[in-house]
Amino acid sequence: MKPVIFGLSGLSLTADERDFFRDVDPAGYIFFARNIESPDQISALTGSLRALHGRDDLPILIDQEGGRVIRMKPPVWPQFPAGAVFDALYDIAPITAIEAARVNAEAIALTLSEVGITVNCLPILDVRVPDTHSAIGDRALGSDPLRVAALGRAVLDGLHKGGIVGVVKHMPGQGRASVDSHHSLPRVSASAAQLEQDIAPFRALRDAPMGMTCHVMFEAWDDAFCATMSAKIIGGIIRDAIGFDGLLMSDDLDMQALTGDVSDRAADCVAAGCDIALNCWGRMDEMIRISGKLPDITDIAKSRLDRAMAGRHAPLPSGRLTELLDKRDQLLAIAGDKIATKLTQAATGASHG
Repeated sequence: MKPVIFGLSGLSLTADERDFFRDVDPAGYIFFARNIESPDQISALTGSLRALHGRDDLPILIDQEGGRVIRMKPPVWPQFPAGAVFDALYDIAPITAIEAARVNAEAIALTLSEVGITVNCLPILDVRVPDTHSAIGDRALGSDPLRVAALGRAVLDGLHKGGIVGVVKHMPGQGRASVDSHHSLPRVSASAAQLEQDIAPFRALRDAPMGMTCHVMFEAWDDAFCATMSAKIIGGIIRDAIGFDGLLMSDDLDMQALTGDVSDRAADCVAAGCDIALNCWGRMDEMIRISGKLPDITDIAKSRLDRAMAGRHAPLPSGRLTELLDKRDQLLAIAGDKIATKLTQAATGASHG
């Protein structure tokens, strides 16, 4: 098995993909909008991937966060809110907000489980600050580390109840990034003492089954490499200071925060301590180069992968979906107009008290 998660080119496996994936045996796959059409189509695609590898516990990932980051979209699937919605409700009724976040995550999980998806890249544990770039913005669960941790735990619990493995992101914290790592490398000059705020939610949820790094340079920890490529940060901060021992994957290696050929990026992030490299775009030439550069998955990474996937269980009956959505909407109604204000603040970088 190669320590990589690959994307696919379209709605079904091509003959070339089928042959390549059978030979390379990647750790898993990730879906984007180009892979999504209908429930029957997704079910057929996930079924073909499991059959190809003979693995019922095959990690098949998606970014189904809610808000502006969704792959399975209305009107075929329900609309789910962004993280800032639960932050707004927390201002008024913390316990209600935690329950709303849990119920919403379980509803998301049911829609994924029904089509054979097994892993959702959620929750986001980045702590929002006034300079947080809009790439995170209203996706974040708040500006207070304890609040982010509490809501993040609720999301993990809801996903688990719906039969889905959660991925905490973006370790060790992307909230201070003032530029979008899709386009350039964020550099954070905060002190190690200040960064304690950023790692606090990840420390609180260090028992999460999976985590994802960020392509952000933290000068206080490593002034030469971003977190994804830094043995100092992966070993000293994510593994030691945070205490995370789950499966650690990189963020998408095609992002322009990184330099060099994508195959070198994959090899370098694994050498730095990532268990898994993440390559999302389904470009055959890139995938061939990546597979040629990567070693086989390490025993400890395989153990973490197996442990994460073994924690899944069958979701409760899918007939609960309408019930869950109704309950969530009733809970969110308590916040009223405050939700719209919070979303505007989060999107514009205004104060987030």
